[in-house]
Amino acid sequence: MSSPCTRLPVRVVFLLVVLLSLASTALLAQSSVGVVSFANSGAPAAQKDFLYGLAQLHNFEYEDAAAAFRRAEEIDPGFAMAYWAEAMTFNHPVWDEQNPRAARAALQKLAPTPEDRLAKAKTEREKDYLRAVDILYGQGEKFDRDARYAEFMRGLHEKYPADIDATCFYALALLGTAHNGRDVPTYMRAAALLEDVFYAHPAHPGAAHYLIHSFDDPTHAILGLRAARAYSKIAPEAAHAQHMTSHIFLALGMWDDVVSANETATGIVNRQRASAGKPPQSCGHYNLWLEYGYLQQGRFANAMRILSGCRSQAEAQSAAGHGRGAVDADNSAAGSFAQMRAHYLIETQDWNGEVAGWKLPSGASAWAQLMFDYTDALAACYRSDTAAAHTSLAQLQALGPQLNADLDRERYSADNWMRKVPGILTDQIQGLVLMRENTLDQAGAAFQKAADEEASLPSAFGPPMIAKPSHELLGEFLLERGRLPEARKAFETALARAPQRVQALVGLLHAQTLLKDSAATQTLATLHQIYAHADHPLEQSSSGSR
Repeated sequence: MSSPCTRLPVRVVFLLVVLLSLASTALLAQSSVGVVSFANSGAPAAQKDFLYGLAQLHNFEYEDAAAAFRRAEEIDPGFAMAYWAEAMTFNHPVWDEQNPRAARAALQKLAPTPEDRLAKAKTEREKDYLRAVDILYGQGEKFDRDARYAEFMRGLHEKYPADIDATCFYALALLGTAHNGRDVPTYMRAAALLEDVFYAHPAHPGAAHYLIHSFDDPTHAILGLRAARAYSKIAPEAAHAQHMTSHIFLALGMWDDVVSANETATGIVNRQRASAGKPPQSCGHYNLWLEYGYLQQGRFANAMRILSGCRSQAEAQSAAGHGRGAVDADNSAAGSFAQMRAHYLIETQDWNGEVAGWKLPSGASAWAQLMFDYTDALAACYRSDTAAAHTSLAQLQALGPQLNADLDRERYSADNWMRKVPGILTDQIQGLVLMRENTLDQAGAAFQKAADEEASLPSAFGPPMIAKPSHELLGEFLLERGRLPEARKAFETALARAPQRVQALVGLLHAQTLLKDSAATQTLATLHQIYAHADHPLEQSSSGSR
């Protein structure tokens, strides 16, 4: 007996095949940046750009998203949600960045006042999204607006429980209220919202992305590994999505995966730049992570290539009068260069080499200068050049007022953890100077103070802002003094904050070996596994302080 399908006319079957093929092609095209669906009253012709932009908004590809939303506005000038979405591209909650002036300008293209904009919206749900964005960019200080926006998004999530994007944007809004670094209860609330969405809608970019952000610390990262593995496939053409997976990989010390993710991300960025006639990007977020990953793998030549490229970019910007940058090294070529140089010298310990003699381009921010002076002071201490160390230490201490002024300018709160960083770096250098001067009790107290203060900071993601982690430095001091059980504990504490970090593992191996600890065998095996593709011997990674 024939099936119902075999009784269909041949041309009908052919038409069905064609339609299915076209649907599959459309799905694949959309899935290059993630699959989203958002009910709205915009014109059919504007939907492709709007949905592409929405996926890229969830991917934090803000410029690309804004361009797509503007195309949708051109196609349908009355498309209220397109203007809402363009305004959303100017709020970067996890980075604590916002451009309210640009966002308000985008909204005013729809209508000059909130009331007029509501009148343009075709449904109550669209009106609610517009009400939300007007809170986000409304009156009052940013921190207060962030809190009120998150609360409104909670209500919107509850009002429209089947709205995936309402849930995702609510979770993201919660993350955006943690203004002083990771607040674990807040992050876990966001994760609880996102897990159900991620499992029910595994191709949605926002669900996977924000779930990774919720879990990207060493304690919780294992919970985000599935999302990280999925996200690279959800949005293969979104550079930030490819990089974002490495937030979980780095927090777990999975260096091969960190490098692979950021090689892919930088490749996407540089292909896009090449198509626009621009040179490759050598500084910035993805390159900083990639250099750090190479350093942990012992691939110093690759790290040097990235560092040299960033140095050239920072010098070119300085020569063009664009040297001064933001506090965040990701947003400043000179800041990236300073941070990369610190990581390179600390991991290679090439304290007498060419990189140790490099200078910071003129006009850089006080925060870039802080990192340069700190690294120069480390180099002087490890060369036993006490006079140069004292000079660099004095320069570190003199930067204090300008550092706080920079933080004030960029609206960092009075109790923001970044304000503690200069003191931690100064305590480290003071400890090393005292150690070289054989004032060992005071040196130990300085190292312990730095370690205690760093332990009070919220768990961060990415390459360490304190480029030489304080517990690692304390462990090296204790190891040199023969205080082996204390040294082992210090290295274990360092590794809890930065899993599989090579110098901490090397220090731990030394302590375990001297203590005849059977765990030394596993530590050595781990180091050899990490260094499988290294371009120099593992034993050269022992600390410069010993």
